[in-house]
Amino acid sequence: MTVLPADGLPLAAEFADASPDQWQTLVEGVLRKSGKDVTGEAALEALSTKLEDGLTTRPLYTSRDSAPAAGLPGFAPFTRGGGPAGNAAGGWDVRQRHALTDPARLNEALLADLENGVTSLWLGVGGPGGVPVSGLERALDGVLLDLAPLTLDAGNDSDAAAELLRLYADRGVDPEAVRGGLGIDPLGRSARTGATPDLTTAVEWAARCAGEYPGLRALSVDALPYHEAGGGAAQELGLSLATGVAYLRALTAAGLSVEAACSQLEFRYAATADQFLTIAKLRAARRLWARVAQACGAPGAGAQRQHAVTSSVMMTRRDPWVNMLRTTLACLGAGVGGADAVTVLPFDEALGLPDAFARRIARNTSTILMEESHLARVVDPAGGSWYVERLTEELAVAAWAFFQEIEAAGGQEAAAASGLVAERLAAAWEKRSRDLARRKEPVTGVSEFPHLAEPPVERQAAPPAPSGGLPKVRRDEAFEALRSRSDAHLAATGARPRIFLAALGPASAHTARASFAANLFQAGGIETIHRPATVDAATVADAFAASGASIACLCSSDAVYEQEAAPVAAALVAAGAGRVLLAGRPAEVDGVDAYVFAGCDAVAVLSFELDRLGVA
Repeated sequence: MTVLPADGLPLAAEFADASPDQWQTLVEGVLRKSGKDVTGEAALEALSTKLEDGLTTRPLYTSRDSAPAAGLPGFAPFTRGGGPAGNAAGGWDVRQRHALTDPARLNEALLADLENGVTSLWLGVGGPGGVPVSGLERALDGVLLDLAPLTLDAGNDSDAAAELLRLYADRGVDPEAVRGGLGIDPLGRSARTGATPDLTTAVEWAARCAGEYPGLRALSVDALPYHEAGGGAAQELGLSLATGVAYLRALTAAGLSVEAACSQLEFRYAATADQFLTIAKLRAARRLWARVAQACGAPGAGAQRQHAVTSSVMMTRRDPWVNMLRTTLACLGAGVGGADAVTVLPFDEALGLPDAFARRIARNTSTILMEESHLARVVDPAGGSWYVERLTEELAVAAWAFFQEIEAAGGQEAAAASGLVAERLAAAWEKRSRDLARRKEPVTGVSEFPHLAEPPVERQAAPPAPSGGLPKVRRDEAFEALRSRSDAHLAATGARPRIFLAALGPASAHTARASFAANLFQAGGIETIHRPATVDAATVADAFAASGASIACLCSSDAVYEQEAAPVAAALVAAGAGRVLLAGRPAEVDGVDAYVFAGCDAVAVLSFELDRLGVA
């Protein structure tokens, strides 16, 4: 029997350590077999992934990819967590968002959430998108205000804040026991509505909370409007810093200390399905705010309070069930990234008011990740990962550069008023839109693997959201417009627009491109009629005539195309095909009108074909 050495289990102890150069040589061999004869830095570049904000993810990170020391949780620069125990003691705050306007219905929903795992509430109050201020008391009937922290989403409405504090007083809640936030955010409100921001009310409420309600934060630094306008992670961070600094200046000018001013701020960020980017963003946000606090002379006040909300930009209206997977990944990233509070948007958020089932799944997402996956048991579990540490550093550097650009333009308010903020966000979204249109950034259930036959999920319309400021975008919007055209055509004619897929040769030759073409055309609401053709052109023509389609797409390998594409295209035209497309890179094939291939502008192709098919 082999006896293990006393130092444990030394894996591969008899083999020499592999070097990065040896690994790179193997990578170059793999790339060479795939047709890419590249070496050195070009080989790494071929396997790298471009992220937003000019960042790049490389295929391998090692100890050579250094980053500044992250420190320890609870100590500056707070990269590893704002508190020494992180969320290990009790998990993150499960904060549910509510936008019901009827006080009685809202009350029912609030009590159901609090009885089933939600630990704090986020309420829209006032305006067209929230419960009336006069109905807040009814909505909170039965809610134990000394146990359930409340955060308002009331813009700059001081009436909502006053009503909430009145309720605390009437119910005998000790001011020391009050927890939550008033959600006052004049700069964020301006970003959403275009209204001129007035910080006077914000300063007054911050001073009152600092003096009377030490656990109640008056101001929110909401970065969601910038994320929802198409901004990248670095832009979101940079604008949150600029907003936070603007509030610090206003509060300290009114007589608050830097420490007291910092204690009045809660920062709100988007969590996306890119879990590593979300983790790095929250870690970088804490590090950046610690730098601001240090520059203001209060390094000990730099522990940023964070509220992460799963991204509405990533939510889709088609196949909304997939949103459950997206929000799970986003919640995981937020929890691992150290967010103090996490809001998981219900999967049907993009369709209207969420139903009870959707809200239950949303709140249970956090519960499963904390109680069954144990994500909160370790403080900063991603800390020490060469990839995460390097991504945190690069994101922080990019965000700080953008923050400095905003400051050089006169600060957040001036940069927004001049159009600089909108211009930068629009440029970022334009670039991302190109990637979405080319399906370089796939959207499952929308641009990839759509399900045309699935009946739509319907929900009651949600109250109108604030508008008039920055646009609010979604990843699915271009493809949603195409699918809506197809739906209207189906309603008017009883059938969707169709395309005939002429799959040439054996399955081994045509399956890959036939599947590609089916995904592509169905993403635009065009039904695909698939008839493999392993015989002659005449058979293909007969199958096309029976399909009811007026356009066709050839699908096969390059070798089969060389022999059969031209005669089959001619037969299809003779059978009445108005256009013949080919799945593959552009080439000179007689009778073929256009080509579809990986990386083509799918939105442009599909829009053009719908136009040709007479789909309005």
